[in-house]
Amino acid sequence: MSDNTEDEPAEPVAEANIEAAPKSKKMTGAAADKWGAKVMALGFCILPSLLLRAQRRLGLNPTQLAVLIQLADFWWDAGRKPFPKKADLAQRLGLSERQVQRIIVDLEEAGLVKRIERRASHRGKISNAYDLQGLVDKLAEIEPDFSDAAEAARLRREAVARPGLRRRGKAAVEDAAQEI
Repeated sequence: MSDNTEDEPAEPVAEANIEAAPKSKKMTGAAADKWGAKVMALGFCILPSLLLRAQRRLGLNPTQLAVLIQLADFWWDAGRKPFPKKADLAQRLGLSERQVQRIIVDLEEAGLVKRIERRASHRGKISNAYDLQGLVDKLAEIEPDFSDAAEAARLRREAVARPGLRRRGKAAVEDAAQEI
């Protein structure tokens, strides 16, 4: 779980953005079984698999995808936009702050992210907030294509598994899939 607070003192780099898990809580469930309870106790991020599957279709290079994933790690409530510092993103990714800034501009130009300037009355400008609604909308727009492809693949698998399918080749599978 990530924290967006601005007023906390800076943490040492080795411990940046890691929250200690309460000692009385035990992480259970499929995620803990897969990754380990201690690993999961440090936090997790919920991402739609479509974001990963559609990376190429969205036109994202690996670094742009990594920045989006990092932004998503700071986004826990739909109504509260993430506002990590560029320095934190840069440290997590092993990039310079300027590189992170350029990538965010690229993501904004692609319509996936919108920067929202934030100001504190007593300190002036503070870290930007990031609206990921463009990404959400784009994923919703391309979802039917991926759902249709998944359904077509399921039908092909069912067709191949049907008894009596003797002809080989793509045409035979497509014919059988059409019959289902």
